[in-house]
Amino acid sequence: MLCKKNGGLMAVMIAVLVCMVSANQSHGETSLPIKGSLSVETKGSGPALIFIPGLNSGKETFRATCDHFQKNYQCHLLQLPGFAGHPAKPGLQQDFLIAMRDEILAYINTHKLKKLTLVGHSLGGTLSLMLTLKAPELVDKLVIVDALPFYPAIQNPALTAELMRPQAEQMRVMMNNQSQVDYEKNATANMQGMSNNPARLPLLIEWSKNSDRATTTQAMIALMTTDLRNDIAAIKQPTLVLGAWAAYKAYGSTKDSTAGIYQLQYAKLKNVDIRLSDTGYHFLTWDDGDWVNQQISEFLSAK
Repeated sequence: MLCKKNGGLMAVMIAVLVCMVSANQSHGETSLPIKGSLSVETKGSGPALIFIPGLNSGKETFRATCDHFQKNYQCHLLQLPGFAGHPAKPGLQQDFLIAMRDEILAYINTHKLKKLTLVGHSLGGTLSLMLTLKAPELVDKLVIVDALPFYPAIQNPALTAELMRPQAEQMRVMMNNQSQVDYEKNATANMQGMSNNPARLPLLIEWSKNSDRATTTQAMIALMTTDLRNDIAAIKQPTLVLGAWAAYKAYGSTKDSTAGIYQLQYAKLKNVDIRLSDTGYHFLTWDDGDWVNQQISEFLSAK
């Protein structure tokens, strides 16, 4: 998503709320609940690919991607609690990202998965980086789909997590005090420009409206106050970053300017390969799926 102020780019929905503060259950072969919150559908066999969807999103984000790879890999389609109509985790008090990182890690350890590849979209990309930092011995490769180490710093690289905390708290109050009608109206507006396929919009709106507001708020706060730009220097695993820029042409963004944002944010991650889609919007696996599959295939096959 984008923040229109000064023609700047914002890669995910969090940016919309930063701007505001500043001025279906799928069928599958197996579904494994973990601690009553995280659920996982597995398909295929082979080395593990763990797919982590983003904010307020369902695992259908990666359905077609999984279908492409399941002949040679075992796909683990994760569904985070509280998003897209999935039951929220009761009594969650700690940082949402840390809680989800630890739940996914518990799933990985329970199923004794090793030498795996994490594929994360948006918030799921942030979780993929955090998981690799927490348990590097389990992760072989990383694929980050339209996600950044610190979203608020897109327009101002000098921003820090500490500087963002007051705005994050303002956002918490705003979201908690908003009427349900206004909340759903904003949710619908915020979905515009997330996909280049208008037929996907109803599902995105449904996911947003059916996501638990408290969970969404916790996740937003965590994203606004989690800065991994320095931490990722510790990641040694090969990392493929797939980015989007086409949705922001009307606001002055170019492929080169967007590439510069990615390069700056991932500057301390040495073993990184950044590639931008020419046509896809934020939901790249839908908008430019063949390109995404090709990039991931080349990345996985490289030694």
